Amino acid sequence: MSPRAVIVGPPGSGKSTVGRLLAERLGVTFRDTDDDIVARAGKSISDIFTTDGEPAFRALEEETIATALAEHDGVLALGGGAVLARGTRERLAGHPVVFLNVGMSEGVRRVGLSTARPLLSGVNPRATYKELLDARLPVYREVAAVEVDTDTRTPAEVVAAIAEALGVSGVTK
Repeated sequence: MSPRAVIVGPPGSGKSTVGRLLAERLGVTFRDTDDDIVARAGKSISDIFTTDGEPAFRALEEETIATALAEHDGVLALGGGAVLARGTRERLAGHPVVFLNVGMSEGVRRVGLSTARPLLSGVNPRATYKELLDARLPVYREVAAVEVDTDTRTPAEVVAAIAEALGVSGVTK
């Protein structure tokens, strides 16, 4: 069993929105590993960061992704920082990984500056978002089989581009 598509990208790239629409188009189920983590931990991601710290969150995230990659055959969306773990990058090899690319201005507009996202809270969220993009862009590209720019596209247009790139443009539910 293997996912039909694994969606990666920074916060605001549209992983959950596009993932759900792609799953619908392919006639498969959608799964978001962030939701799996919350269910497994019994608390929000922000709470995990606050009470347990980022290393504990990342360890839980890596375990959760390993499980999802092994048991999910639909569309799988990963958290924005999931690709930072070497084990996760290794597990993604051979999977149809789709990188949803978003520019800094558009990403900041989509996530907002007063956000509950743990890594974007702080004194200067815009600078933090830029640092995040700069650090992660090469890693997203390393794991991706397909890259789709989302800045000027609607979610439906992004889904169409992904379906075409994966060779499933004629598939409908």
